[in-house]
Amino acid sequence: MSFFQSVEQKEYIEKLEHAIQSFPERSEALDESKGFPFENIQELKDFGYPMLTLAKEFGGQGGSLYDFLLAQEKIAEYCGPTALGIGWHVGTVLSLTEKRPWEKEVMEEFFKEVSKGALVNTAASEAGTGSPTRGGRPETTAIKKGDQWILTGRKTFTTLSPVLDIFLVTAWVTEEEQMGTFLVHREVPGVLIEETWDMISMQGTGSHDLVLNEVVLPEKYYVMQKEPGKRIPEAWLLHIPACYLGIASAARNYAVEFAKTYSPNSLPGPIRDLPNVQRTIGEIELELAEARHFLYSVAEKWETQPENHGEISKELGAVKFSVVNKSISIVDKAMRVVGAKSLQRTNPLQRYYRDVRAGLHNPPMDDITITMLAKSALY
Repeated sequence: MSFFQSVEQKEYIEKLEHAIQSFPERSEALDESKGFPFENIQELKDFGYPMLTLAKEFGGQGGSLYDFLLAQEKIAEYCGPTALGIGWHVGTVLSLTEKRPWEKEVMEEFFKEVSKGALVNTAASEAGTGSPTRGGRPETTAIKKGDQWILTGRKTFTTLSPVLDIFLVTAWVTEEEQMGTFLVHREVPGVLIEETWDMISMQGTGSHDLVLNEVVLPEKYYVMQKEPGKRIPEAWLLHIPACYLGIASAARNYAVEFAKTYSPNSLPGPIRDLPNVQRTIGEIELELAEARHFLYSVAEKWETQPENHGEISKELGAVKFSVVNKSISIVDKAMRVVGAKSLQRTNPLQRYYRDVRAGLHNPPMDDITITMLAKSALY
């Protein structure tokens, strides 16, 4: 079932797929070594993927949200951690390209750095505050001294940290009593990555701690103030469900191929002829189709109906909730088709099983989404 909107999209994804052929064969080694997919990221850079959503005026491809999601799903089919990691960069660039929220000079400086290969992500999570979507006040502080800012603190879950060039750091601006965002380059004195990421799921994202020891920044790098009480819908975060959908698609493909080819001597043919296997595969196909329809229909509405963003924004969290939970279900069903072999360490299904569950802990959280939907109906 195709969700391409144009021939150009289809051709781009085909070229991307050709460029990432080596990803699956590296996945097992990366998982066992707790390593980081440096080669994968470099191959994506060689392909030009980090500039997919950068505006053409800065040398990018001017890709849309829909383009982005198609690509994220495909990359995740080949390597989930690589997709989730690079997705934060490409999505951040998409958001900043569309909104241009900073001063023109700094905005253009940033885009030029991206055009030359710089990778970026936001560092917002902290151990003491949890997910930033829950509204906790950051313990990282920014203090004004003359015409400079001094940043001190520690950020967790800094995905893609081994290769990031720019960090967008949220901090509490003490003299203003509000939260702000600061642009921090990796090479600035006082910036340190502490390798704390040790997970059974999505290990390859390299989501280590970012430590800021009295980092001195020029005034211009205080790029954005957060308006109290104002939450802006972020459609680019749909890259999260797109990633987990890609992992589910990989599990589906493995299970289908297994059902077609595995033929125990107790049967006259492959297990695809068994009614229970056919039912499970059918349920997988249904859930996959439902998830894709929901994801891409909302993305298309977001792009084609800007006047309805307020209403459509209610569906963004619902997409993440539905797609991630369906993806978990799809991987589980794929393992039921394959049986005990799916638990072998050399079998990719056990890795898909661990990786796909990480989606439950990416924003927005399930409880927040359900509460929001309930309040939307009740008030």
